[in-house]
This record gives sequence, structure tokens and C-alpha cells, in this order.
Amino acid sequence: MTIVDFWASWCAPCRQENPNVVALYNEFHAKGLNIIGVSLDKDKAKWKEAIAKDKLSWTHVSNLKFWDEPIAKQYGVEAIPATFILDASGKIVAKDLRGDALRAKITELLK
Repeated sequence: MTIVDFWASWCAPCRQENPNVVALYNEFHAKGLNIIGVSLDKDKAKWKEAIAKDKLSWTHVSNLKFWDEPIAKQYGVEAIPATFILDASGKIVAKDLRGDALRAKITELLK
């Protein structure tokens, strides 16, 4: 199972949610949870700095194109943070969950 997490270093709600996502990853990665962070940043240095500061240890990608990020367009993202939970086949099984709701869904799906 994979969470595709759309965020940016300049997005305060994204940065506030990051500790929850880090805790989920640390708890569930060994049980099959993967995360791909997709950033809507423009500034590579600020993006990399936020990854390090927030201790985001999973795979990160960005074309540094702000709202023109092609992956975000593919998923129809119009606001961040935005999360998509994909099953093993790549099908979206849940989206835009945060905090306790995200934890509950991951727990349910990994049973």
C-alpha cells in the first residue's frame, strides 16, 4: 500500500501534518506501507531543507513547477495537503485523510 502525499515546504497545513505522516511511516513501513512525497515547491533548496527538517525519510519527487506539477494535475489536486491511498494494484482506495482518520484507514487496510 502506498500513500501519495502532495505537499510543499511553504504549505503550513502540510508541515503541521508531517509529524503525523512520519509517525505512520515509522509504525507501518515494516508492515507494507510506502509513501511517495510529491512536492509543489519551486525552490529546490527550500524543498530539500523541509524534507530534512521534518525528517521525511521516504521517496520524494518534484518537478519544481509549483501548481503546474504534472503529477498533481494527473491526480486532480487543487489544494494541499492532499493524500491518496493506493492499494497494491495502484487503485485509489481513499483520499484526503489526515491525522487520526488517516491512521484509522491505514490500520484498517493493513489488517
